[in-house]
Amino acid sequence: MTRHGLHRITRLRNGPRRKAIAVGVVGGSVVAGIVATMMPLLASDELSIQAVADTTATAVAQDGDNAAKTTLATCPTRCDGNPRGGREAVIEFAVTTVPAAAVNVRATLRLHAWQQFAATVTAHASPLSAREARPALASAGAALDTVTGVSKGVNEWDVSKLVTGNGTWTVSLAQSGLDTRIYWASVENRNPDLRPSLVISYDVGARPSSVTTTRPAPSPSASPTTAPKPSPTAVPTRTPTPSASTTLPTGKCGSVSAKLVPSCGAWWGMYSPASAAGGWDHGKAITDVEAQVGRKFDIVHRYHDFSNSGSNGAFPDTYETQQMREGRLMFFAWESRDFSAGTTLKWAEVYSGRQDATIDAVAGRIRATGVPVFLGFDHEPEDEPGKGSDADFVRAWRYVYERFAKAGATNAVWVWTMMGWSGHYSRYAGLYPGDRYVDWVAYDPYNFHVCNGSTVWKSPSTTVGGFYRWLDENGIGAGKPRMLAEFGTNFNSADPGAKQRWFQEFPAALKAHPKIKAAIYFNSPGMTTRTSTCDMTMNHDASALEGFSQAGRDGYLRQPTGVSR
Repeated sequence: MTRHGLHRITRLRNGPRRKAIAVGVVGGSVVAGIVATMMPLLASDELSIQAVADTTATAVAQDGDNAAKTTLATCPTRCDGNPRGGREAVIEFAVTTVPAAAVNVRATLRLHAWQQFAATVTAHASPLSAREARPALASAGAALDTVTGVSKGVNEWDVSKLVTGNGTWTVSLAQSGLDTRIYWASVENRNPDLRPSLVISYDVGARPSSVTTTRPAPSPSASPTTAPKPSPTAVPTRTPTPSASTTLPTGKCGSVSAKLVPSCGAWWGMYSPASAAGGWDHGKAITDVEAQVGRKFDIVHRYHDFSNSGSNGAFPDTYETQQMREGRLMFFAWESRDFSAGTTLKWAEVYSGRQDATIDAVAGRIRATGVPVFLGFDHEPEDEPGKGSDADFVRAWRYVYERFAKAGATNAVWVWTMMGWSGHYSRYAGLYPGDRYVDWVAYDPYNFHVCNGSTVWKSPSTTVGGFYRWLDENGIGAGKPRMLAEFGTNFNSADPGAKQRWFQEFPAALKAHPKIKAAIYFNSPGMTTRTSTCDMTMNHDASALEGFSQAGRDGYLRQPTGVSR
């Protein structure tokens, strides 16, 4: 939601509700890895399957026939004053459509709650029958995933440890931390959009007998000693960052395609702006946050201009070069403007040839890195009416792409980044340069809450889901990986723990939207104003920072091939 690092706060609206029975298909190939041997993945698919039966397990006879009710219930052993009033929701799914060649199967349980609760709910493999009227509570099976803080609306649990393919799978939900009942929509609910569902995604390909992956070690080099000029910058410092475990996360494939697509899970990235107070040290701006969260980021996001000078325009600069040496992936968001001068180019000036010297110079520096890098041209062009028409944007994008190809900068991985606002849905087909010119499709979702005058609090799944569904339904960039080039959330002054829970729930939202293969937090107020009810940064207080840190520790976001190992 930025233009050269500035938020847009007037354009997000709630998208259409996710349909519980929607099925999306992704085509495309994920091929050679970065100096890696990778299984031949032929396609990726996603299914959403409704439950076939559900009930509430309890010893409370007054509940009657729980298998016929429109709601399920959870409650700890002591519930609403009854020392034996415990309840567990039990849900059964019949999975029959996962192909035999499916690999990397991932499954997410989705249940709807009507209210928000400060409770912890854990999904377990269940030995109980979901078809009985009121089964007796029994010892829970293996714990699968936990939601800390129940959200109003859809709540999600990663049940991939249980659901590995076709079969009949039964999950129970056990509640703690709140001794009153929480009600959930059941399969009998009259609204099919609210019924329990299981979202399954998988890759299709030959499963290898073994996969060996290596990532090239950073080449030894001295620390940068000169600051880029003329932009105000300081000498990059190699601030020590937390070491990460070398244990591979369970179920991760550990391969990366030539277009930087991880075979499982998603990259975790950060935009953290430098400042005058910090000496314009773009390296320390990242490592300071890494020290706070206890891990390195896979992707570092920076915004650059067409000045072709200083840290703003002569990129990769010394900071970014150092970050690449240390194993991070770079994402250069290249804007057709001059930040220092405050001037903006029209797209016609780009494709007319007048900017060829700048384009060729940047292409040469990108080529010289010798490693794949993410590159985007003019992110959020739908918010740039002064630059020209949508057709002008497409023509400028293709022109820049072709000049990079001519210069041999084939290591640029092209990221098409839109706002993703429903008010511009009618324009996105006309802004798409074409599959030949795009490697990743990206958008910038935010939960602004009151920062933009709204009172709506959007869950992570709601925040990322609207444009994701629109892409599926309209086929733009079909088969291409998706990225949250920017994302963020406000806090809720009426619920101090809401932002922490939002971050804790974020990995589950990504797992439920498996085409998203990278998520980059925009850690800046941007055009919003810090107030007693608005702060979009992830580290403005201890609880928000802890929630964000917990999200970054999730195995889905700790790529075994990345710096987060």
